This record gives sequence, C-alpha cells and structure tokens, in this order.
Amino acid sequence: MHTESSLMSHLLELRARLIRILAGIMLGFLPCAMYARELYTILAQPLLEKLPQGGQMIATDVATPFFVPMKVAMMVAFLITLPHTLYQLWAFIAPGLYSNEKRLAIPLVLVSSLLFFFGMAFAYFAAMPLVFEFITYFAPEGVAVMTDIDKYLSFVLSMFMAFGLTFEMPVFVIVLVRTGIITTVKLKEIRSFVLVGAFVIAAIFTPPDVISQFMLAIPLYLLFELGIFIAEFMMKKQKETAVVAEPNKEVKDPPSK
Repeated sequence: MHTESSLMSHLLELRARLIRILAGIMLGFLPCAMYARELYTILAQPLLEKLPQGGQMIATDVATPFFVPMKVAMMVAFLITLPHTLYQLWAFIAPGLYSNEKRLAIPLVLVSSLLFFFGMAFAYFAAMPLVFEFITYFAPEGVAVMTDIDKYLSFVLSMFMAFGLTFEMPVFVIVLVRTGIITTVKLKEIRSFVLVGAFVIAAIFTPPDVISQFMLAIPLYLLFELGIFIAEFMMKKQKETAVVAEPNKEVKDPPSK
C-alpha cells in the first residue's frame, strides 16, 4: 500500500512539473507569435543571402504561410524557456540523487545546454551559409532556386539537431568515463574508428554535399578529443583530492624505554 501511494505521489509530481513546463512554453510562445514572420525571415537569412538576384522562397500549400512561422515561433519559445524546463526536470529528479550525483548533474546539465546552443549557432552562422552557397552555385543555368518554406524549415531543424547533438560529444565522453563504462585509454585506442564513424554519421544526417559532411564530421571528432582531455583532467583532479583527503595511516613505533 505504501509503495502504491509513493508511486502515485511521484506521478502527481511529474504531472505538475509537465504542466508547468507546458505553461512556461506557452507563455514564451505568445510574444514570439507576434513576431513569427520576422523570426522566420531571420531563420531563412542564410539561404536568402545566397539566392541569385530575384530569387525567393515559395509556399506550396494554402495554410503554409501561417503554420510555418508559427512553428518557428514555437521553436524559439522552447529555446528561450529551456532554463525553466530544465529546472522543472531537475526539481523532479533531484530528491532521488546522491549528493555526489547532484554535484555532477548540475554542471553537466548547464554545459550540455550551452553546447547544444553553440552547435545550433555553428550550424546557422558557419555551416548553412557554405552549404547554400555550394548548392546554389551548382544550380544549372536557367533553373530558378525557389525552396518551399516548409521544406526549408524541416531542413534547418535537422541541421540544428545534428550539430546540436554533435556538440554534446564532450559531455557524452565525460559521462562514460566518470561512470566507469569506458576508460580514456580505451577511447584513445579507438580514435581511428571514431574518426570513420564521424564521417559516416555526417553522411547520414547532413545533405549529400561534401562541405556539410566535413563541417559536421571534423567538429565531431575534435570534440571527442576535447572530451578525452577534460575527462583525464577531471580524473586526475579527483585522484589528487582523494590523496589529500586520505587520513595518514602510518603507524609510529612506540618510544623506546
């Protein structure tokens, strides 16, 4: 009976946290919806700047000009309310964590969020302009490049997701090492496999052009190396702290009579 009541209380707590998360996103969505058109224009800027003079984007469905900017507004609302979302999730799981797990979880959550934003920024400011310039350059003579706004949004979201997750590689490596699943020595041994895997992942999750594949694969591998470096540094500091905190176990000889 106690177990059932405890489970029910956890479910009620989870429902309350989810309601607060949705309420926060909706509150963020309302002001974003007022500037939905401007937000989509900003999102489309990397492509608009690379289109030939007179080039434009099109909407092939009747309701697309309304729903696509609203989707962008919802995406922006989710991103700006992400700290509130993470806090609600943290408040739900924190009571079940040990103190050392709490000390590790808070920095990992903050760092992983920042890295995901950095990955999106890298995709927007560095990768997408080069990709669109490459694609529009090879458009045949007489072919007007006019991308559907809904398909463009799907493309951008896939790029954001791919680069955002790629920038999570250091956190992934640190968690693997700190939990004892794998050691940094073993990670160094599989470097060549990781490099090949990075290009395979880039070929799957990016458009079929060389530039975008290289711009995803190279950061993925470099961030893997960064994760190894940080994990080794953290393990070294942990060992030094353990040595300093260890009590002196040396037994002194009794004084001679």
